Amino acid sequence: MKTTCIIIEDEPLAQERTKNYVQKIPALELLHTFDNAIEAITFLKTNAVDLIFLDIQMDELSGIQLLESVEIHSEVIITTAFSEYALKGYELKITDYLLKPFTFDRFLKAVDKALSNRTKKEPVPEKNFIFVKTEYRLEKILLNEILYIEGMRDYRRIHTPQKRIMTLQTFGEFEQILPPELICRVHKSFMVAIAKIDSIERDRIKIGEALIPISDSYRSVFFERIGHR
Repeated sequence: MKTTCIIIEDEPLAQERTKNYVQKIPALELLHTFDNAIEAITFLKTNAVDLIFLDIQMDELSGIQLLESVEIHSEVIITTAFSEYALKGYELKITDYLLKPFTFDRFLKAVDKALSNRTKKEPVPEKNFIFVKTEYRLEKILLNEILYIEGMRDYRRIHTPQKRIMTLQTFGEFEQILPPELICRVHKSFMVAIAKIDSIERDRIKIGEALIPISDSYRSVFFERIGHR
């Protein structure tokens, strides 16, 4: 997905140069150019933008005033001929500060920094499945389909509403790859999906027709996971 951007620059030649630089970078998508900050603010109120190229010295409203008056969630790269605003810009948490006339190489470094910042901010999608070794294949199992896992001598049996999967993978291996807030060890021979529990009575968990024991070794951790200490 491309990084969307706008240019706020009141000097026609400077605006055109920045626009040409943007068009050389495939990762960027230019949404709009503005020659004043007021029109840009109106646009930002209704449009999400990933990156802003912002001049400082503009009529009516300066770039600094824009940053001080509007809550900006975008990465911001200042483009200006005036170095004295650099400290103020960084106080306002800008991404980079480009002094005119800047080269394309310097422009590219600023963009790379902005792209890197965006990558760090993006949430890592949670994996909702695992692959389990069974016979001669790896079988994909959705986490929300697991009811419980049962130990049977050298094997573990994964119970789902549709099927049962036998595997030689150990409980220790499952504890490494399964999110503990979803699937919890309750006995040396059992792990259960917390969301699939129908009821708990004394030392037994009921999931469907299955009754699963809770051992002393895992009792305190299990009840803490479900919010009952």
